[in-house]
This record gives sequence, C-alpha cells and structure tokens, in this order.
Amino acid sequence: MKKVTIEATVPEKKDATGKVVQKGVSGNLTVEYAETLDEAKKVYGEEAVLTNAFANWRVTLQAAIRSALKRGETPEQYQTRLGVAKMGIANTGAKVDPVQAYLARFASATPEQQKKMLAELQARAAK
Repeated sequence: MKKVTIEATVPEKKDATGKVVQKGVSGNLTVEYAETLDEAKKVYGEEAVLTNAFANWRVTLQAAIRSALKRGETPEQYQTRLGVAKMGIANTGAKVDPVQAYLARFASATPEQQKKMLAELQARAAK
C-alpha cells in the first residue's frame, strides 16, 4: 500500500452579470492506496473492487451515450459503436453511416432547424 493525496476543486460560480456568487474552493485528503489488483482484492475484497470498477465504467458509458445523443446518433448507431466497448480500453468507435447520422440529426431537429437543413441541401444540390 502507498499513501496517495486526492485533490478536488469546486470552481467559482458567477451569476448572469458576472458577479461571483460562490467562491471557488479546493481541498485534499491522503488515503492508503493499493498498488496492485491482488493487493486491492486482499484489502478491500473482490466484490468491492469489482463493483467500484463497474460503477466507474457505467459513468463512462453514460457520458458516451449522452455525447452520442447530442450528436444526433440513433440508439442503433451508438449501440453498434459502444456495444463492443471494453472496460479500460479507449473507444475507437465503429463506422457510422453519414447519411443515417444526418437523417437522425434531421429527425431530432426543431422545425426551424429542419427548414435550415433542407435549404442547405437544396443549395448544395443546385451546384
């Protein structure tokens, strides 16, 4: 085991006028930290290590889903890309059909955005 210092910061918060309404603060604490998986299992137990790992991975996958939704991906598209993800390995992504991605963005757009997208397509088609 080794001692590790963990730091955290709460950034300052400003209102709409730019006035600071909450001062930024930071703090830290020092804890014992297992240096190997075997040591972690011995000290904390296999279940604790595994459930913590999966909780962390769940947060990572939720962030990836949110990002996909913001890009207008369909559930099928992000399932294809993220469904083969492996914990601890960076997501390289699967190929996404750009036509389907554009159609998904169109389907989730507001009527005003859809009009703009149609106008852009018509302008490009006229070239």
